[in-house]
Parts: sequence; C-alpha cells; structure tokens
Amino acid sequence: MPVTRRPSFVARTDVSIRPSLTRGRNTFTYYPGTIRVPEGTAPSIRNRDFAVMAEVDIPDAGAEGVLVTQGGRFGGWGLLLMDGKPEFDYAFSNQERHKYRVASKEKLAAGKHTIRFDFKYAGPGMGKGGTGTLTVDGKQVAQARIERTVPTRFSLDETFDIAEDTGTPVVEDYVDRMPFEFTGDLKKVVIELGKSGVASSD
Repeated sequence: MPVTRRPSFVARTDVSIRPSLTRGRNTFTYYPGTIRVPEGTAPSIRNRDFAVMAEVDIPDAGAEGVLVTQGGRFGGWGLLLMDGKPEFDYAFSNQERHKYRVASKEKLAAGKHTIRFDFKYAGPGMGKGGTGTLTVDGKQVAQARIERTVPTRFSLDETFDIAEDTGTPVVEDYVDRMPFEFTGDLKKVVIELGKSGVASSD
C-alpha cells in the first residue's frame, strides 16, 4: 500500500533543515546597515551557549538605541542601550512573565567601549533556560537567569537587524521610538556560537 505522508507545520517552519549560509560557522561579524536578515540566514543562538559583542563609541551627549536584535515581542532578543545603559532583553513570548532582562545600572561614559553578553545554556534538551552575564570593557555589570528560551523559531516574519529594529520591539520600553536607531557610533557586532545543548547542532 502507498504511504500517506501528512504535512508537518513544524517541519515546514524549521529553518534549521533548509540550506543555509550560516551552517558550520561559529563566528559572525556584522556592521551597521545590516537589516531585515531572514531568520534562516542569521546565526542560530537557540538551544546553546552563545555570546554577543558590540564595539561602540559614545559621544559626549550619550547614546541609546538598538545594537542588534532578532525577532520581536512574541519571541526574540536584543542587545541595546536604554537611557544610556546597556542591557540584553529576551522575549520568550509577549507575556510580561516571559520577558527577561539583564541590565547595567550605570550609563556608559563617553568614549569607546566593548559591550558583551554571554549566555550559558542549561541543557541538555530544547528550550531550556540559562544564565546571562553582561560585561562592559571586560567588567561584569549584570547577571541574571533566563528561565525559558525559544526552542525552534522566533518568528515567521520578524528579522535580524543591526543598529535599529525594523520589526516589533522585543520590549515595549522603546515601542514609541521605533525603529530606535542607535545614536552613537557602532563599529561592529560579533556573535559567537558555543556548545549546543541538543544532540545535533542547529
């Protein structure tokens, strides 16, 4: 008898099983002007350790805005400066109890800085939480637990952006200032993928 195959929504939306320019790579460097990158072409930070680093130059008047973001309010993450203070935000969903923030209490002084966020995934398995650590110029400024992470896909239509947010905001704090372009000088963003928390790397 012929085998009847049922269509699978999960398989159709899983970008990890499609051809990808990012597969097999662990380090990615981006510059301002990189916007609207589809999820399947962006680095996959899901279910693994990862780090996001941004080199910035802050003017005397200070700066704020998005450094890098992926996804949006229904699932996504972003590294940004809010009121001059660096923070990493993660949205597991659009519910406030599923929003996580790792934020510095101090504004960045004028001049050059390296902002880095490191995430240690608490696998094995998919969609686990982990610990996020935020550093500025090599000094830890914040650390917090992210209890749940998106296991498969952040969004069907949101994208990956550098120095602005072209979709919905990861947190509502800047919803009235979209696309919340970075007002300082962003030199580059580097994303490093670490150990996978699942049997086969995505």
